[in-house]
This record gives sequence, structure tokens and C-alpha cells, in this order.
Amino acid sequence: MPSSTMFDTAIGRCGITWTDDGVVAVALPEPSDEAMTDYLAGFGAVERPVDALAADAIERIVALLDGRTVDMSPIPLVLDVSEFDAAVYTVCSGIPRGATLTSGDIARRLGHPGAAQAVGGALGRNPVPIIVPCHRVLGAGTEVGGFSAPGGTNTKQKILGIEGVPGFDEPRLF
Repeated sequence: MPSSTMFDTAIGRCGITWTDDGVVAVALPEPSDEAMTDYLAGFGAVERPVDALAADAIERIVALLDGRTVDMSPIPLVLDVSEFDAAVYTVCSGIPRGATLTSGDIARRLGHPGAAQAVGGALGRNPVPIIVPCHRVLGAGTEVGGFSAPGGTNTKQKILGIEGVPGFDEPRLF
């Protein structure tokens, strides 16, 4: 049975679900601890003490959200996703801190130039935001695009600002 816990970051209280094999889910700030617990329980998780794997993942997430450059690739993931979603997450994981791609860019890199909406769908299903940095994917041009985490595009803009992406250091009004 997966384990879960909550932890504090620069953007608020986050959560993580893991097994002995890797991280299953990351939750960005929810409106309440109860909502976070419910979200994590959806992965079959129960609250347990943090082990070494979870401690490392939490430390990396906290550091990234504190504005430090962090390599997330050593964090093992246990994802139950389609082959297409996994391919999207692989491309997304290659986007360096401070940079962005569009959904169309990712679709082209996958050899499916007309699949920008499908890429957006895969990103909306990303169970491990921050580790797989879906926040670094924008809509056409420099449009923020969607973000399914609580707080929506405001959370996405905040994370992009923390990472130093040009144009996202100040909240956007429109």
C-alpha cells in the first residue's frame, strides 16, 4: 500500500505519495489539509513516516520551490500512465529550469505535430507535478495555458517566476 505525507514549501503545503519503488504522486497546495488527504487517498495512500526515498524527493521539491536549481532525475517514479503520456513526460522532464516549451513544441518532438491538445491532456493528468515539470509547458506563443493543480494558472505563474522564467517574475493581470 502506498504511503503519503504532507510537507511545507515556499508556495504552500504540498503532499507526496510513494512506494518502496518510487514516487506515485505529488500534490501541490490544496485549499485544506483535508482536501490534500482526500487527494492523496485517491492513490490508495495512507499517511506514514517518511522513508529515505520520500525524504530525498521532498528535499528536492522544497529546494526547487525555494528557487534553487535541482536535478529531479534521480527520483524514481512509479507511474500508471499510457505510452503517449509517458513520452510527453519524458520530453517535459528534459525542459531545463528557466526555460519553457509549448504543447505544440512537445507534439512536434514526439513526431505528432497536430497533437498539441493531446499533449495538454497528458500534462493535465500528470500525477507528479514539479518532478515532471509540466508547469514549464505553455500554450501557443507565450500564453500561460492551463494548469490543473489547485490555484490553476496563478500557481503555474508563481512557480515559473520562482524558476526565473522571463516575464513571469510578476503576477499577470490578464
